[in-house]
Amino acid sequence: MSVRVQLEDFDVAAELRALRLASAEIGAVVSFVGQVRDINDGDDVQTLTLEHYPEMTTRALEKITQEAQSRWDIHDSLIIHRVGTLKPQDQIVLVAVTSQHRGEAFKACEFMMDYLKTQAPFWKKEATSQGERWVDAKLSDDEAQARWESE
Repeated sequence: MSVRVQLEDFDVAAELRALRLASAEIGAVVSFVGQVRDINDGDDVQTLTLEHYPEMTTRALEKITQEAQSRWDIHDSLIIHRVGTLKPQDQIVLVAVTSQHRGEAFKACEFMMDYLKTQAPFWKKEATSQGERWVDAKLSDDEAQARWESE
């Protein structure tokens, strides 16, 4: 299980290849890549700045991966989350999970992403033509995360 918080962009193909080739037991690789949208809440987004406290963020991301591993039979997982100022279409996050079977990998990846959106300590500020504003998790993000509480 690996987590990285970084300023630099990442190469999705290289990251997935490394995970895939780590073991001959792997039968499934599931991934999610999030990127900066050019419009949010009806306003154009010029930049998105992500801030965090490094030690707190790393611990939170590690906890998410450990929880996924305890719930599903997965082989490995990876979270890469960028910080700093990003532009529309820049990659923000990669979540990838490997397992013997796709069902476990899909569930774990979706769980990890839902928890990242609501529980990871990142602060996001958008710069739009209307000015700057802080971005909170959406109600739909909270609802997606809450459904895992009953599972």
